[in-house]
Amino acid sequence: MTDSSQAVSAGRLPMGKREFIALAAFLMAINSLAIDIMLPALQQIGASLGVESENHRQFVVSTYLLGFGCAQLFYGPLSDRFGRRTPLLIGLVIYIASAIGIVFVPSFAGLLVLRFIQGIGSAATRVITISIVRDIYGGRQMAEVMSLIMMVFMIVPVIAPGTGQIVMFFGNWHLIFLFIATMATAIAVWAYLRLPETLHPANVRPFTARSIFGAFKLVLTNRMALCYTIASTFIFGALFGFINSAQQVYVGIYGLGIYFPFAFAAVAIFMSLSSFFNSRFVGKLGMRRLSHGSLLGFIAINTIWLIVQMVSTEPMPFALFISFFGLAMFQFGWIGSNFNSLAMEPLGHVAGTASSVLGFMSTVGGAIIGAGIGQAFDGTALPMVAGYFAVSIVGLIFVLIAEKGRLFQQHNPAV
Repeated sequence: MTDSSQAVSAGRLPMGKREFIALAAFLMAINSLAIDIMLPALQQIGASLGVESENHRQFVVSTYLLGFGCAQLFYGPLSDRFGRRTPLLIGLVIYIASAIGIVFVPSFAGLLVLRFIQGIGSAATRVITISIVRDIYGGRQMAEVMSLIMMVFMIVPVIAPGTGQIVMFFGNWHLIFLFIATMATAIAVWAYLRLPETLHPANVRPFTARSIFGAFKLVLTNRMALCYTIASTFIFGALFGFINSAQQVYVGIYGLGIYFPFAFAAVAIFMSLSSFFNSRFVGKLGMRRLSHGSLLGFIAINTIWLIVQMVSTEPMPFALFISFFGLAMFQFGWIGSNFNSLAMEPLGHVAGTASSVLGFMSTVGGAIIGAGIGQAFDGTALPMVAGYFAVSIVGLIFVLIAEKGRLFQQHNPAV
């Protein structure tokens, strides 16, 4: 049973705002850690477990994302009924146990099964963390807090591949999963000791099929929430496509070898900076002005990038490639947090279920789109660049549907 009768508000949190943002960021970063830290190890994992096709190694990422996306459907309703703390801690235990299991896995098929289960555990951190933020904050204040969380969260993609490379200096790829389990355990203890229940008693929903499907219907019939989620799904599909083929692009095409983590970190820094600037500007300019402008910038950069890629008979110089990529992901950083906040804004009274439905759609859909982009890898960067261009156009279409054809229009002063 939930202890939501003692739920807290922002002014009554037993921790400061900075600690809350740091804890929320690290809870969400567990997901990124499970993906990014092993990218330098994909080749070694494939060789160790007898995976012949380079593209098949990408399934280590794809199966995790599918488990992560599908499980989000359940954590939201559970957290709306039983509170945020208990489902969150159960998810963390699943995540830790599966990571330890992978250390001893004897086959690639077994690894994929455990990766799927690990994604199931990790889904709790995504759904419930966003629900906790929505429990406490709303409007531009939520967007500001989410931007700061994303800024801290983006530290993980910066350091994770390099950390994975360093871990492998001391042994094989199995040590990476032991490291993941250790980090997740530390974060779980932090959450257990410091994070209170935030679900307000008035927002407790019965855990029945009728209640759950009713909340799902509410989410799926809200034009604003649905369209912004679909737009996010396609935009995140491009990111997942890059993650799937990052090792092949950086190492296979550009021959970076052990320097691959530095290139990955450089792009992540652009995303982290954009999240920081978003936290500074969103209160003054609003989510729509920032996200719509960055989406148009994203399209413009991807268009030029695709043209240059198509007319090149040889791989474009790495400095030019990383410049295009960094500029595109700078725009991406402004799109992600604001689109998510815009989708959640009208659904605060069903925050847990809303977060789970929207997370399921954007993650599973994005994983499928990203897998398609990744599996299209043909030894060149063209499939990835074309994927970025295509998803940005689709994203714009759904934003226009959400906003009835009018961009940059404030619906109320709070957003």
